[in-house]
Amino acid sequence: MRFRSSAKSVPHFQGTLQERINHPAKWCHKIPDHVSLESAALLEPLSVAIHATRRAAVEQGDTAVVFGAGTVGLLTAAMAKMSGATTVLIADIDIGRIEYALRNGFATRGYVVSTGPQPQETSEKLAAAKAFADDVIEIACAGEPDAEGADITFDCTGKETCMQAGLFATRPGGKLIMVGMGTPIQTLPMSAAHLKEVDIIGIFRYANTYPTGMKIISSGALPNLDMMVTHRFSGLESAKEAFELAGRTADDDGKLVLKVLIEY
Repeated sequence: MRFRSSAKSVPHFQGTLQERINHPAKWCHKIPDHVSLESAALLEPLSVAIHATRRAAVEQGDTAVVFGAGTVGLLTAAMAKMSGATTVLIADIDIGRIEYALRNGFATRGYVVSTGPQPQETSEKLAAAKAFADDVIEIACAGEPDAEGADITFDCTGKETCMQAGLFATRPGGKLIMVGMGTPIQTLPMSAAHLKEVDIIGIFRYANTYPTGMKIISSGALPNLDMMVTHRFSGLESAKEAFELAGRTADDDGKLVLKVLIEY
């Protein structure tokens, strides 16, 4: 298996920062006239979200929690909502991203994760993750006194703390979906998964999702994806600056950074 832009193996396969790329026709999908190129470009992260919600088998009336409000997290929240989840809580350390998610209909509830000195001992890390999960459950399941957690938790960060909190925040018999690929080796509270019979489901990219994604974008069922392109640069000579900005949550003027576009 090879990926067009993978930098994992040497020599690297042909990348995608080019003006023209040759593809077999069967790999190409026609963009409807009313779909913008910006929205079409977001088919790639949307495909990750589609694959994640398919693997999660979201059902009508579910409560879903999403950790991480970057592009993939936002689209995963929107797909969970579109797939039938009535409550979708999204959590992130950046208040701007949470406000964006709620203002534009990606999620129904939000939680801003507090930051500060990180615990070093395993017992302290797990205690902090449990407290984080308890706060999330309180907001996500407000008005449901008998609720024991989220039906489905999507971790779009890959961070150990979020994976730990995800196991604590998911109800007995629920699912934890590993969307983000972060720290390769993590310490997790497996007893929480065993005792509650939480299914841990891994996600690796996607397959056979572009036709579905195109239909979803064409239908207007999701929030306006064009708005997710928050910054634009002209020409490949601006690539370094664009990539540096893409690694931030806000620009020098304090404006939220989501997707950065290079036009040429």
